[in-house]
Amino acid sequence: MTSSFGPVKKSGVAEQIIARLLSLIREKQLRAGDKLPPERELAAMLGVSRPSLREALRALSIMNIVEMRQGDGTYISSLEPELLVEHLDFVFSLDDSTFLQLFEARKIVEVGIAALAAQRISDEQIAELEKCLARSSASVGDHQAFLKADLELHELITEAAGNPILSRFMASISRLGLASRSRTVAIPGVPERALEDHRAIVAALKARDPEAARQAMLNHLNNVEQSLVNPPRDEKSSASTDESGRG
Repeated sequence: MTSSFGPVKKSGVAEQIIARLLSLIREKQLRAGDKLPPERELAAMLGVSRPSLREALRALSIMNIVEMRQGDGTYISSLEPELLVEHLDFVFSLDDSTFLQLFEARKIVEVGIAALAAQRISDEQIAELEKCLARSSASVGDHQAFLKADLELHELITEAAGNPILSRFMASISRLGLASRSRTVAIPGVPERALEDHRAIVAALKARDPEAARQAMLNHLNNVEQSLVNPPRDEKSSASTDESGRG
């Protein structure tokens, strides 16, 4: 593993270090839980100064990609998606158009996935989707449990489409989508509406009707997007109360 680091260019040193370490993670040369070499040794491997290395590691720590343990060294984090997108909701809150761009991407990719899934889904996969619907129905009042069931349903549909490249696209989109889902699941009425949308999607998949599946998924994404753009009045007044702090 040590020979994989190699020296980096001197311009934009911290950025180069970050890029090198991220590349090693993507290539599976560094894995979740791996301990990095000691700072002096790692700086020598990369051909950089220790201050530049510390700057890069601090940035990676803020992104939850590495964990710096006092007196023990630096480790690659668990790399769990929930951990990696922890700060995205703040980023998205600075500009809600980012959420809208995310939905635009989902409507291009996920709608097509639903149509493919309708043609390729197995009876066993339909049974799993129906179990997922049951879990969603039982957890409408539990945001975290509902969110988990929501993610699982969309993952099952992507798997049913049987296209590994689309699966990789959706994995990236889903990681970003965790931030928007965490926001929408807390909006009054959205979980109930999402559950009905999910039932329509599953019904279309069960009927092996690609056009109905495409339309059902599009309707679902439009409904969730609309809940972000125009949240229910109760939600708006609640937000105003929270901001004023005085009801």
